Amino acid sequence: MPSSLPGYRNFARQAKIDQSFLAIPDAKLAGEELKTLTAEPHIAASPEDYKTAEYVAGKFKAAGLETSIVPYKAWLNMPISVSVEAFGSNGAELMKGPVPEHVDDDPYQSDSRVTPAFNGSSPSGDVTAEVVYANYGRPEDFKKLTDMGIDVRGKIVLVRYGANFRGVKVYIAQQYGAAGVLIYSDPADDGYFRGDMYPHGPYRPATSVQRGAVQYLFKYPGDALTPGVASRPDLPASERLSPQNAPNLPKIPSEPLSYHDAAPILEHLTGPDVPHGWQGALPFTYHVGPGVKVHMVLKMDYKYRTIWDVIGRVKGTEFPDEWVIAGNHRDAWVYGAVDPNSGTAAMLEAVHGLGALLQQGWKPKRSILFCSWDAEEEGLIGSTEWAEDHAKELEHAVAYFNTDVGVAGPNFEAAAVPSLKEFIRNVTKEVPSPKGGTVYDAWKKSDENEEHHRSGNGSSTHSNNGAAAGAAGDVEVGDLGSGSDYTPFIQHLGVPSTDVGSSGPYGVYHSVFDDFAWFTLNADPTFVYEQEMARVFGLEVLHMADADVLPYDYVTYGKEIADYLDAAQKSAANNNVAGLDFSAAGAAVQQFIAAAGLVRQKQDHPGADMAAFNAKLRQVEGDFLSEQGLPNRPWYKHTIYAPGEYTGYAAVVIPGVNEAIDAKDSARAAAQLAVLTQAIQRATATLQAAAQ
Repeated sequence: MPSSLPGYRNFARQAKIDQSFLAIPDAKLAGEELKTLTAEPHIAASPEDYKTAEYVAGKFKAAGLETSIVPYKAWLNMPISVSVEAFGSNGAELMKGPVPEHVDDDPYQSDSRVTPAFNGSSPSGDVTAEVVYANYGRPEDFKKLTDMGIDVRGKIVLVRYGANFRGVKVYIAQQYGAAGVLIYSDPADDGYFRGDMYPHGPYRPATSVQRGAVQYLFKYPGDALTPGVASRPDLPASERLSPQNAPNLPKIPSEPLSYHDAAPILEHLTGPDVPHGWQGALPFTYHVGPGVKVHMVLKMDYKYRTIWDVIGRVKGTEFPDEWVIAGNHRDAWVYGAVDPNSGTAAMLEAVHGLGALLQQGWKPKRSILFCSWDAEEEGLIGSTEWAEDHAKELEHAVAYFNTDVGVAGPNFEAAAVPSLKEFIRNVTKEVPSPKGGTVYDAWKKSDENEEHHRSGNGSSTHSNNGAAAGAAGDVEVGDLGSGSDYTPFIQHLGVPSTDVGSSGPYGVYHSVFDDFAWFTLNADPTFVYEQEMARVFGLEVLHMADADVLPYDYVTYGKEIADYLDAAQKSAANNNVAGLDFSAAGAAVQQFIAAAGLVRQKQDHPGADMAAFNAKLRQVEGDFLSEQGLPNRPWYKHTIYAPGEYTGYAAVVIPGVNEAIDAKDSARAAAQLAVLTQAIQRATATLQAAAQ
């Protein structure tokens, strides 16, 4: 237990509260909650989804939270029928599917309420075309096909999962003129090539399908027809876009496949052997095509569907307008034991702990909101609509804490804005680990063991540049891209955010097998990591709610921005983007670091007017927002972090500048460098005022 922490004049009082809290989250209860949450398939907007909302609301109320179920209406598709048939060059049928997901021994797989595997946001379609294999569907993969003289116009493109967000695969295929997309799971990436398949191990069996949304999340998340506007049930139709005019809805159909169904297609493709690195783990040589024709028929039922967020509140005694928000989504493609309900169970046990404190007479200084989001899987819809609905109040929110995949295994991981990276490290130094010592101790050991694996994952050109700035030798806290519910808070509204979870061998992502049986065999049989995550999540909330001075670390933030600028300058040189002058931005960030140093000193001795000081500290993150947003995707307003247009999940740092450099657009790069410089200067001015 630390003897002191940044933000507290007297940490001894908080340490006692922490110890009282840490004793409450219960592993057995977390297991019972997870079993209840995953008893039925509960895709967003289904009756079973509403049952989970009522269950979570009941838990919130029992803990003493003022609780409401908040509905929104979103434009969602559900499959009426899905068919994929493949034929060889001689017309012989190669496959007809998709086949149902099935293994020899799983108690949940045959529930009649399991929807056929489909892609959220895919349009209906009836397409017959030749197949071209395009590896992971990255820009460089499509460029390689072009260099090989292979035209994908009018073709069905077969791509494998991995390396980028599935919506990006469809987006690029659409740009290249493809007629449709099939996305399959290659055993090289999460199947037998990695280890034993479920039910004998954690990896994806042959018939398992990764569902998912293909919404163009990198343009904007949330309800496709109401970007920037809360999709309340009473919102007039005149304020909604038509589906044909929604920029984040794909225009071409797409469907996910298992490798059981993809293998006959791949095996019968002819044409050139695939380029180096494109070969997967199926037992034959991959070719790019042609040689196979596919008939894909997707019938989707699109309509406005009601979704349900659950919001539980505890009003703050001193700063009720300063919100500390903690959230996790509840909806799942099927059962969602790992994704997301391992996080939901952890959140419920964190709420259980806070409820015990409330019964003991404790009350937070700042208001606390626990949020169970709906329709995250379809495009972060529940969180985005609520955040857009409360944009004004969120100007004063001091933090958003997220967990999604709370427990997929024993290895703790975190991502955050730089100002909260040390905050997370400090929280983990208080929480005991099932491995012995603290979560921080286990995290540091795991980080050291895995460093060489992380160094070359290739997920993003600019992901995590300088991620450990100012913390050499410490555990790595990653950068926030997208793919979970922190996105609207940090990247649209500028609320400082974190995301925590624990990883492990997890090969059944978004499949019917992500169920309670898989979880208890592979992820956390005794639910001790659920307990660990509840404690971490709850301590984040407690520390931010009761800190005398908001514990933001802007020195680290400045150093990371400086690293990002250095990397961008080198990238510009490597990409032959001439004429960019980084001197003003470099000077601005040095002034930011200097002002942040003065503020750090004042955080230790804040003086009498802490409310005004805290307000300025909070304003800094908002200063990084650009009113006009990023080029071609104005919903994203943060100048330091955004999901990449061609990665989707992975963070692109100083995105306006870096994406212009990647596009070799020197005029846009110069303009975005000016926007970034102005944002840094705004933040610096706020820090300088705070330091007075």
